[in-house]
Amino acid sequence: MSAAAIWWGIGLYVVIATAVALLARQGRALDMTAYFLGNRKMNGLVSSLSYSATTFSAFMMVGLAGLTYAGGVGALGFEIIYFAGVSMVAIFGPKFWVVGKKYGFVTPSEMLGHRYDSKMVAVVVAVFSCVFLIPYAAVQLTGIGYLMSGMTNGAIPFTTGVMLATFVAIVFSYIAGIRSVMWTDSLQALLMIIASSVVVIVVLAQLGGFTGLFETLAAEKPSHLSVPGPGLFSFVTFLGLTIPWFFFCLSNPQVSQRLFMPSSLRSMRAMLMGFLVFGFLYTLISVLWGFAALAAFPGLERADMATPTLLSSEFVPPVLGVVVMVAIMAAAISTIDSILLTLSSMFARDVYGNLSKEPTEKLQLRVGKVVIPAIAILSWAFAQLQLDLIAVLSVAASAGLVVIVPATIGAFYWKGGTAAGVLASVVGTGLFVLYVQMTGNSFLGLPAGVWGIIVSTVLFVAVSLATRAPLQVAEDFLGTVRNGAPGRKTAPPVSQR
Repeated sequence: MSAAAIWWGIGLYVVIATAVALLARQGRALDMTAYFLGNRKMNGLVSSLSYSATTFSAFMMVGLAGLTYAGGVGALGFEIIYFAGVSMVAIFGPKFWVVGKKYGFVTPSEMLGHRYDSKMVAVVVAVFSCVFLIPYAAVQLTGIGYLMSGMTNGAIPFTTGVMLATFVAIVFSYIAGIRSVMWTDSLQALLMIIASSVVVIVVLAQLGGFTGLFETLAAEKPSHLSVPGPGLFSFVTFLGLTIPWFFFCLSNPQVSQRLFMPSSLRSMRAMLMGFLVFGFLYTLISVLWGFAALAAFPGLERADMATPTLLSSEFVPPVLGVVVMVAIMAAAISTIDSILLTLSSMFARDVYGNLSKEPTEKLQLRVGKVVIPAIAILSWAFAQLQLDLIAVLSVAASAGLVVIVPATIGAFYWKGGTAAGVLASVVGTGLFVLYVQMTGNSFLGLPAGVWGIIVSTVLFVAVSLATRAPLQVAEDFLGTVRNGAPGRKTAPPVSQR
């Protein structure tokens, strides 16, 4: 496919998306809640589309398609486990929303700092979130680099695609904060689902339809249609991939922060239902895309090139190929936007806000805006390494973030949890997970994704039992959750004391 067509498509997308971002502005965002949470006034439709675009990024049409190409039907099982985990939003979403409204929380780490009555908890959770989320942002940039390079046979270099995506993500984040990101997310989600649906129908028609595709695979690649598949998946590998993904909605702060944003619990329910419908359709499309690439181009050296190769082939009309490429790029940028805003808000609110002597709201907002490009540059640098399969890297990031899950669940269900327990589980397990990942991702035969949830739970419970819990703070917090709606005002979060 010609580089000129790609550039025209990207240019048109940037112009339209920028216009949408500008229209989303409602005056100047003068505080952290306005800039990073949209004043907690997001409706259900926008929230569901934005949640979908943020979650289903380059991981899906590039990463999940590549995982299907390499590992077969196990990739579908892997993604279905994720959907099972999303059900936790129905349990924890209202709890996040209620305490967020009452205490004015901006970040999930701020919530944990308040619940365990410790500024250091907020700082540590924010720092470890940065450590593991920056590689996940880099994964999105990597997907865009592969896509643009692969579709043009190298005419647009990998680095050029990564740099372009980094710049656009920074611009969208700055225009109006989360409001611009959520409205551009909505545009991107609609473009993504419509374009990918049309193209998968076109491709399947040329491969003999649904039946013809799977007859070809059954004859030529039968191992891809059976469990455990052609060699990528074993039970332990599958477990290591799925456990972190199951807890994704609680462990990844760019997702859990969205639970503070809906205007009402009704909007939150609409967000969840819309996301589940969108996600189910997009999962089927991505898996079919991977199988179609396997049937059409069975000899690719790199599985993550399945989508770019198929889009630039004779199976896809050039115009549709450009539209889908732009849709995937837009989805990846939406995830990067969300990560940039979440990490910058966590740094400003929880690190600067707790370590500074006078952390005024205005100064926190200024710090948050300053660190956005710094986080983007770190993500860009990491993307240049071009490490491993995109899907595997995404799960590796979640394997690190899963260390936050026991403390998050404990915040709502165990008043005996302590700050010392949180610090031990997050720091101890976080360092252990990093060690396992850097030494081959195996310890006693199990991957980091399995060890993360086990070790963090044991440390959190054991250390909490050995230390004293902040019972009064816990009672107030859990009382708010039990009441189901914001009640009387209480002490502000630790970051504002």
